[in-house]
Amino acid sequence: MPDAASWLVALDIDGTTLREDGSISDAVSEQVRRLDAAGHHVVLTTGRSSATAVPVLAHLGIAPRFLVCSNGAATLHRDPGVPSGYRRERVECFDPADVLRSISAHLVNARFAVEDEHGRYRYTEPFPAATTGLDSEQVKVAFEELLDRPAARVVAISPGHDMGDFLALVERMGLRQVSYAIGWTAWLDIAGEGVNKATAIERVRVELGVPRDRVMAVGDGHNDIELLSWAAESGRGVAMGHSPAELIEAAGELTGTVDDDGVAQVLATL
Repeated sequence: MPDAASWLVALDIDGTTLREDGSISDAVSEQVRRLDAAGHHVVLTTGRSSATAVPVLAHLGIAPRFLVCSNGAATLHRDPGVPSGYRRERVECFDPADVLRSISAHLVNARFAVEDEHGRYRYTEPFPAATTGLDSEQVKVAFEELLDRPAARVVAISPGHDMGDFLALVERMGLRQVSYAIGWTAWLDIAGEGVNKATAIERVRVELGVPRDRVMAVGDGHNDIELLSWAAESGRGVAMGHSPAELIEAAGELTGTVDDDGVAQVLATL
């Protein structure tokens, strides 16, 4: 299929393609493989690191040209010459020192992890086992050691913090020069200014030569707001049925929840 006739389909992973227990339903897998076989570009567009995103492609049974990770900070290109099958084609880094100091001053019990340009993580305290988006290659360091190297991504969590209070606190921080997204309760994910899933997938779209009106994006979290807004401008932005109100407002369409195979429902329309 010529790229001008193909769709670019950007799929979030956790809570969208994957259920809470990490499984992918047969219905979702079948629809993803159907579109891939028909020549459409199914691009996983996730907050996960590359190390935890690439295995999902194998689970789905596809090998697209591109993969967007770390909320848009890292774009990978298929390359059979590297062990994972994907090389880090573009990584957006920034100086994390100011934002780390600011968050630390407001969240005294916060735990931090910083992803470098190679996809490796350094952290101050262990993260809960459920935070599967982080690379398994991690090194524990003192907080001060996080300040001295460029970062592709900064993650901060505040265990036990009420979500409402956490959102209000993040608002009061008035973060500058960064983009941030709230994941599950009390999770703050930070990239460089202007870096998000939408900016990364737009570059992918241009490189693939897919028309702007043939894009679809499906997601369920705060870190998908820019992505779904971008897709809805000329194409289709689709919020999962369990999405927060802000995401549903940004999207042009609503599908079923992840337990209802919402992704399969909307992919079946292509």
